Amino acid sequence: MQQKINDILVNEIKVKDVMTKSNLPTGGYSVNPYIGCTHACKYCYASFMKRFTGHTEEWGTFLDVKDWGTIKNPHKYDGQNIVIGSVTDGYNPQEEIFENTRKLLTQLVGTTAEIFICTKSDLVLRDLDILKQFDKITVSWSINTLDENFKNDMDCAVSIQRRLTAMKKVYDEGIRTVCFVSPVFPGITDFEAIFERVKDQCDLFWLENLNLRGGFKKTIMDYIKEKYPHLVDLYDQIYTKHNRTYFEMLEEKAKQMALKYDCPFVDNQTPYNRAKPGHPIIVDYFYHEEVRGSNNTGTRNKK
Repeated sequence: MQQKINDILVNEIKVKDVMTKSNLPTGGYSVNPYIGCTHACKYCYASFMKRFTGHTEEWGTFLDVKDWGTIKNPHKYDGQNIVIGSVTDGYNPQEEIFENTRKLLTQLVGTTAEIFICTKSDLVLRDLDILKQFDKITVSWSINTLDENFKNDMDCAVSIQRRLTAMKKVYDEGIRTVCFVSPVFPGITDFEAIFERVKDQCDLFWLENLNLRGGFKKTIMDYIKEKYPHLVDLYDQIYTKHNRTYFEMLEEKAKQMALKYDCPFVDNQTPYNRAKPGHPIIVDYFYHEEVRGSNNTGTRNKK
């Protein structure tokens, strides 16, 4: 059935299985309860999915709602990593209507898999009752600015303040949380200011570079020319001439920040241990395209 909901073209589709073997560094399974994402982030790498789904609509204007059979044996996934939302946000606004992510989590209750949820929403708070039934679960929020105006230029998701409030509530429930500073916009993202804001309510602090590829490269470069003309040369150095100097400098800054705040620091090749309360682990993915393996999910030491 196809319908329009608030100018979003919504189509309900049947799929054989919602659990897909993952090509992500964590391995395991990648689970996307929807096709498409209505946050419409201007830098979204997931827009490449249109090549495989046949959608001709602009990214962010359509959503396919998956209908799958019941997961009858959640123990099938014991010991695995399950990432929910690798190429969509399971808590997009339409989730409030269709409840696909809630259905998925309900069906997985009982598994000992390590579950990782990626979102830009506070709707995850609705499902705290289910999240607390898993032994190993992590919720990650993408936050790459504290400037709501810049955020509004980049996506249609909820405000940064709402994301921060949700992170605090989930953290206080003893659930492992991540502040995913992604993507880091050169010359714009102040990750130390973000760290100051979240260091007491997250266990992991991830840093990922803005990786311009595909059709959205022109969109972002045109935006920089219009809104941040003083950064045009820097972006040309990084994204046309492939000069890594800037991100190497940021990597060193992240290491120094870790020392300043007495936090563990690992680069994108190094497994890490659990975070101490109040001392988030800082993880560097500035060259995430080179990551081959990492230990990114699990439980944290509860207070």
